[in-house]
Amino acid sequence: MNAKQLLLTLTCLLATLTINAQDDPAKRPSPPAQAKATVGGKTITINYSQPSVKGRELWGKLVPYGQVWRTGANETTSIDFSDNVTLEGKPLAKGRYALFTIPNEKEWTIIINKTIKWGAFTYKQDEDILRVNVPVKQSKEFAEKMAFTISPKGVVSLVWGNAKVDFTVK
Repeated sequence: MNAKQLLLTLTCLLATLTINAQDDPAKRPSPPAQAKATVGGKTITINYSQPSVKGRELWGKLVPYGQVWRTGANETTSIDFSDNVTLEGKPLAKGRYALFTIPNEKEWTIIINKTIKWGAFTYKQDEDILRVNVPVKQSKEFAEKMAFTISPKGVVSLVWGNAKVDFTVK
């Protein structure tokens, strides 16, 4: 191999490594995260990407009121149930679903949708499995990064900025 071929090979190798490094989800501005808990013998798993506030005005601005939101960043947030559950008292079959929301000033609509896609760009309401409305509350502490938690009693909480939204899974 001559010097030109060696240089070309090394350049291609470096370019490939650089491109692959940029695709590393952990290095994204909104990295992947997971909330997982077992409630009454049933496992609930939420996979999402964690956007940060970064000084932006969130509610009604960055995240418009009255519009479907992917509830995070990057890929659509997914929620998985290991067994049949109830969500806010409504039955839901075990499985993996997309979790969308419609934020509003006083209440949010929690949407369980059958199709997991990239973001909410191709969201279709006719693919909804379940919709419930829950109140939005002021969080006790400001949350720079969006986060989900699941309590031992099945309360799923979403906090970001100064907002907190809870819904119950049993």
